[in-house]
Amino acid sequence: MNSLTSSPLAAIALVFAVLSALILVVYLVRRPPLVRATKLWLLLGLGVFPVTVALSGNVQGFEATKEREFCGSCHVMGLHQQDSDDPNSHSLAARHARNPMFGPENCYVCHADYGMFGTVVTKAGGMRHVYYYYTEYHHTPLDEAKRTIHILKPFPNHNCMQCHSTKDDLFLAVRDHKGALDDVRSERVSCASEGCHGLAHPFWKPEEATAEKPRKAEEVKP
Repeated sequence: MNSLTSSPLAAIALVFAVLSALILVVYLVRRPPLVRATKLWLLLGLGVFPVTVALSGNVQGFEATKEREFCGSCHVMGLHQQDSDDPNSHSLAARHARNPMFGPENCYVCHADYGMFGTVVTKAGGMRHVYYYYTEYHHTPLDEAKRTIHILKPFPNHNCMQCHSTKDDLFLAVRDHKGALDDVRSERVSCASEGCHGLAHPFWKPEEATAEKPRKAEEVKP
């Protein structure tokens, strides 16, 4: 990904990893006496530099996995990325992708949990998705994936309400908003439903599958 090759954090991780490796190789080849200077170099090669690599690498990894390009790297997510990249698409996801507040991170911004531990919870859930992708539906044909793979849990209105508070006058001036206010806030009615603002990814679920009982991702077998 471009972020991995252009980010200063990625460059820092690479440089310090090389320096650490060089220090260890030189020490193993030359075997200098353990004087103060040697111990200082070993401290850098075994401690300071590896810790720097770990910190910068993890932060860069967090940032890279927030991008839509990363989300679309799984073949079953390719259509989602294409739709978000399409300037002519009118899907809910594509409209948010064109908003500079979301931009190339629209997948993460919309699906992320919020609060103090929101990033940790979201990343843990992402690792769960990666696990199921490689163990359950890595080889699932796209047509079958569209019929059988569904979101693990309903999309919470709370995520929408991080931006659309449902409390301002402009929101309440819409008759449908005001009439469904209690249902929206209590999650009885989804903002991203066919009767409201439309499915975020309407192309994903074909018409012939609407009568089929949805299954969670972990229930899908390739």
